[in-house]
Amino acid sequence: MAGNSASPFLTMRAWRSRTIGVSGLELADVQPPAPGHGEVLIRVEAAALNFSDLLMIDDRYQIRPERPFVPGQEVAGTVVAAGDGTDLAVGERVASKVTVGGLAEFAVIRNDMGMRVPAGFSLEAAATLPVSYTTAMVALTESAIVKTGETVLVLAAAGGVGLAAVEIARHLGARVIAAAGGEDKCALARAHGAHGAVDYRDEGWVDAVKALTGGQGVDLIVDPVGGAHCKSALRLMNWGARLLLVGFSSGEIPQIPANRLLLRRASAIGVYWSHDRDGPMLARIAERLSELASRGAIRPHVGAVYSFGDLPRALAALAARETMGKVILRVAPETSR
Repeated sequence: MAGNSASPFLTMRAWRSRTIGVSGLELADVQPPAPGHGEVLIRVEAAALNFSDLLMIDDRYQIRPERPFVPGQEVAGTVVAAGDGTDLAVGERVASKVTVGGLAEFAVIRNDMGMRVPAGFSLEAAATLPVSYTTAMVALTESAIVKTGETVLVLAAAGGVGLAAVEIARHLGARVIAAAGGEDKCALARAHGAHGAVDYRDEGWVDAVKALTGGQGVDLIVDPVGGAHCKSALRLMNWGARLLLVGFSSGEIPQIPANRLLLRRASAIGVYWSHDRDGPMLARIAERLSELASRGAIRPHVGAVYSFGDLPRALAALAARETMGKVILRVAPETSR
């Protein structure tokens, strides 16, 4: 649709990163962005937090915006203005990934990155779809194709991407084993579809997974955490297994022994995507996620909701791994469903 590209709002509150780290964040009144061609402006009602937000404000992410910048990459809200060349209408509820700018009362999103939110699906739950669920779907249906009956091991299985991977792998017909830090997190993974779960803080967790597989090992490993857990999980690879490298939330990039891959004819695959390069694939995935959400086949777990002014506390909880599922910042009350 065509529309007025000027922002109809004079000011907004936004979190800005002025210096490195959480302590360098400030809540300020700033001028709202205006949508250009192929863009819409949304009133952000929920923003989901990711480990990449912590990495970005620490200058440890691959994208390093010039300061001051507004962090935040996963949002959901209502369209309030549209530029030319868009088919998202004012009043529609949408969720979207953004490069930066999500932790604010208003954000500009690209038309091709907007995901329409199904009726009856809350915006807090929808805010988990553009990054976490999309990443899990890319991993399990594009980077690798999970076959019915295969065994999938998900590390950090109670986190945002991990829990999404548990649900999607189960939906695809896999036998899912979750590895998470603590019995409460293991219980959450089981509640979302894992057939078995182990506490990978226990020294014998690798043997526990072997026992769950009857000594056969696993066909696919989803790893959003990296570090020592990734290296340990390599001992569980079955013949022809695939290791999906999703991220390094532990802060440690693992050095993968190539001999373990060679001896199992296994492969390590990086899971990375962008709308500029992968537009058709992501459009397919967005449609599939919308369909799964509309019939309740995926059930995002919102583990904690913080008020807009509590962002530093929310990021501290995320960094300390005190949360399960997704951490949501409630930017504004949801206007309708």
